[in-house]
Amino acid sequence: MRTERTEQQAGEEAGAGERAARRAVTLFPLLVLAAGALGLSAPGSFTGWGEAVPYLLGVVMFCMGLTMTPEDFRGVARRPWAVALGLVAHYVIMPGLGWAIAHLLHLSPQLAAGVILVGCAPSGTASNVVTYLARGDVALSVSVATVSTVLAPLVTPPLTLLLAGEYLPVDAGSMVTDILKTVLLPVLAGLLVRFLGGRRLRRALPVLPWLSALTISVIVAVVVAGSADAIKSAAALVFVAVVLHNGLGLALGYGAGRLGRLGEGGSRAMAFEVGMQNSGLAASLATAHFSPLAALPAAVFSVWHNVSGALAAAWLSRRGR
Repeated sequence: MRTERTEQQAGEEAGAGERAARRAVTLFPLLVLAAGALGLSAPGSFTGWGEAVPYLLGVVMFCMGLTMTPEDFRGVARRPWAVALGLVAHYVIMPGLGWAIAHLLHLSPQLAAGVILVGCAPSGTASNVVTYLARGDVALSVSVATVSTVLAPLVTPPLTLLLAGEYLPVDAGSMVTDILKTVLLPVLAGLLVRFLGGRRLRRALPVLPWLSALTISVIVAVVVAGSADAIKSAAALVFVAVVLHNGLGLALGYGAGRLGRLGEGGSRAMAFEVGMQNSGLAASLATAHFSPLAALPAAVFSVWHNVSGALAAAWLSRRGR
């Protein structure tokens, strides 16, 4: 009887976390839009906040680690081919698209490096929930997102050096260190706390999506405030670049899933794992290694990919599977 109550309680807590995640993803674009508007209208309010961006990103990644379970990693072992296909698609399609779009639109070196850096980032933190809303293969989505995040210190810096090095100097070694400190270590810390805390942390799970959404919103406000003057002249061009990058990523990710015969659910998961990026990491790295202007594409991407992801998920969910 006690075991049944425990399982029922765990299910209710998991359901509460899932509902909170759905609400957070739905309202996230509005939060980020408000944060961007605040950074643009009152940039002086965020003077000196740039140094806090890596720590803020660390909070987001710590929350991500808290939501992970051993089941997420076992899913990789069950379907290594599908996960490998997702990783290759993610780290080939989006970096390649970033480089091509930078050339196509003749972006300035700072903006070109920023667009490419967004493409070289791991999967977005909201991709799993959006996949769920689209009635896609959530297990595959979680596996690809988890592994792409863990591999980011090894993959993102050399890709950025290869593709953005023609625009700006790239210190790949320093970038590896930064990703380890702001991504991998916080994720591992979250995993450890989740393991040690066990059931006691389940009640906190519904709060984590909101904490992540609010923290990313603050990052966007800081990044926008740092390049407020440049936004007025470059915003339209950056928006076009971001829409092309994200839209083509979603479409090609879905196509990669179909070519890989992952089925409709797997193809939907691939669409969001390829098209949605960890733009918070890209903004942090761009601010630290390039300039606030180079972080502008990541700030715009952070807003747009959640809007487009929600719209695409709503459309796909109505199509059935």
